[in-house]
Amino acid sequence: MKISPSLLSADFANLEAEIKDIECSGAEMLHLDVMDGHFVPNISFGMPVIEVLRKKTDMFFDVHIMISEPQKYIDDLIKCGSDLITFHLEANGDPKETIKMIKEKGAKAGISIKPKTPVSDVLPFINDVDLILVMTVEPGFGGQSFMADMMPKVKALREAVKNMENPPIIQVDGGVSQATIAECAKNGADCFVAGSAVFKAKDRKSEVECLRKLAEEAV
Repeated sequence: MKISPSLLSADFANLEAEIKDIECSGAEMLHLDVMDGHFVPNISFGMPVIEVLRKKTDMFFDVHIMISEPQKYIDDLIKCGSDLITFHLEANGDPKETIKMIKEKGAKAGISIKPKTPVSDVLPFINDVDLILVMTVEPGFGGQSFMADMMPKVKALREAVKNMENPPIIQVDGGVSQATIAECAKNGADCFVAGSAVFKAKDRKSEVECLRKLAEEAV
């Protein structure tokens, strides 16, 4: 069970200190949301921020790009330090070509689906990617309420990959907290993006440990 705190909920005036704190929390990844203001109705940060952060930490960068034309930015995202790039199935371009571009540059590839996208649309790619992200909120803003009706998608994905020798990670993002993580894990998720739950906690190490324990106990 992997916890990936979302930087979107951090104090952006003190990013270096925030990352150092997350380093000590025991989280396996740092989730970085890149938004273009077009694919989603919000703008977050881009390559310059990732490049600067890369110099401050060795954490695994779990980069989630919510942008309309992902292929245009793959090279730069990898050059600035992305370890895994998750793009949206609903974005422009051939998904297989986008996956190929990411992997040829040496990074891991993930694919994400919005709440209104049926899980059947992503099944043709399960053998090609390292991670599948099921959005449990509408992408674009942090702090939204968890959508429990996305759990059948997670369950269907777990069933689809259960006999694979090296199945992709199944990640959930949106409203993940102590109140919701067990349900996600029970349905088959094994990686959890937690923004507010971790960054707003007084003791982030304890929060990460608690989230992971709740997920493990649910399985």
